[in-house]
Amino acid sequence: MRTIQLTLVSQALREAGLRVCERVRAAGGRALAVGGCVRDAALGLPCAELDLEVFGVAPERLEEILARDFGLDRVGRAFSVLKLRGLPIDVSVARRGQGEAAVWAAELTPEQAAARRDFRINAIACDPQSGEVIDPFDGLGDLARGVLRHTSARFGEDPLRVLRAMQLAARFDFAVAPETVALCRALRPHEIPPERIFGEWRKLVLRGGRPSRGLAFLRDCGWVQYTPELAALIGCAQDPAWHPEGDVWVHTLHCMDAFASERVGDEREDLVVGLAVLCHDFGKPETTQRDGGRITSVGHERRGALRARSFLERMTAEHALLETVPPLVAAHLVPLQLYTARAGDAAVRRLARRVGRIDRLVRVARADQRGRPPRSGDFAAGAWLLERARALEVEARAPRPLLRGRHLIALGLPPGPAFGPILERCYRAQLDGAFSTLDEGLAFLRAELARRAPAER
Repeated sequence: MRTIQLTLVSQALREAGLRVCERVRAAGGRALAVGGCVRDAALGLPCAELDLEVFGVAPERLEEILARDFGLDRVGRAFSVLKLRGLPIDVSVARRGQGEAAVWAAELTPEQAAARRDFRINAIACDPQSGEVIDPFDGLGDLARGVLRHTSARFGEDPLRVLRAMQLAARFDFAVAPETVALCRALRPHEIPPERIFGEWRKLVLRGGRPSRGLAFLRDCGWVQYTPELAALIGCAQDPAWHPEGDVWVHTLHCMDAFASERVGDEREDLVVGLAVLCHDFGKPETTQRDGGRITSVGHERRGALRARSFLERMTAEHALLETVPPLVAAHLVPLQLYTARAGDAAVRRLARRVGRIDRLVRVARADQRGRPPRSGDFAAGAWLLERARALEVEARAPRPLLRGRHLIALGLPPGPAFGPILERCYRAQLDGAFSTLDEGLAFLRAELARRAPAER
């Protein structure tokens, strides 16, 4: 009998999982660990979450026996999953059918239930109590071979699984089996909610050990056409003196792998930076021109910021992402430009205002630099800019305006639309180094008001 030892990240998680199994067994059923937690355990990875599938116990009875020990939340379109409150454990009963049409099937076996899963590596089940493995589709073999292969023809019932293949191939650096690529090519992303699509892209960015593997699969199966900003990069030429690696598509894949090798572990920071790296050259297809023997793409950064926003808007309404990613795309060449010009403090402060966080921008620009093999990935410009930004205390935030509306009111000005232009002029002067303290700022403000007064008479 093959066995797997689930390595759970906490004793509390292990104890709660075993208690569920004991309660189910006492009720005449069996609870098996399924899905990603078993896959990860087989790869020697710790499990932070536990998915349990219950056989031989009706849903109502399952909820009754678990409610004695745990707080429960019912979730899912058909309320088919019980979440243990305060614990990363999901418990569901084995069902036939899909979505809201799925119904509990008392006679369903673990082998039959496995056929409903997307990939063979996710169709492995394990008994947490004995460690016994149930692997009817040789998922363990695919794990050993580094292959992502669909479980059955039912794979096509949910087209989102194509994007799951994308992020799983990237996450584990697995090849996708040719027959699975062919099946994906026949599917269409019709009626998939945008938030589910974004969820898979988010996993690619945050978990992909080698994002290029997932993006290459997207091209192989034809689904890159549904992301026109990416599809346009394929075959878009670059000047070989600066980009010996190839076209913009190849460059972007190298950049994403460079980003993935330097994640910082903060999901918000990694998501913003990773999306900016993915989108940073979206403007090149529209701006690339041949000038004699040279290939240029003047202004691609600004055009790319617009394309990045449209790409994101199709998948998410999250205001913070829509406001933070495009400015990084628009400014991704600026670190090198400032370094080459040995720009002063004012330029660094103005840059901080544009992008919000210079440390994010340096990460994007460094990935861009490293995405040009065999050229050197050294990025002296990034180190120089970070040093200047730290000295000016603008590495992780834009400079805060010293002067506010209350200061205008204190000087006797009535609140109104005129405040905006005055404060903007003062803020720009602050960024340019005209003043650095509140007292100096107030002196500048008085002089500015005195200068404006005659013109307004």
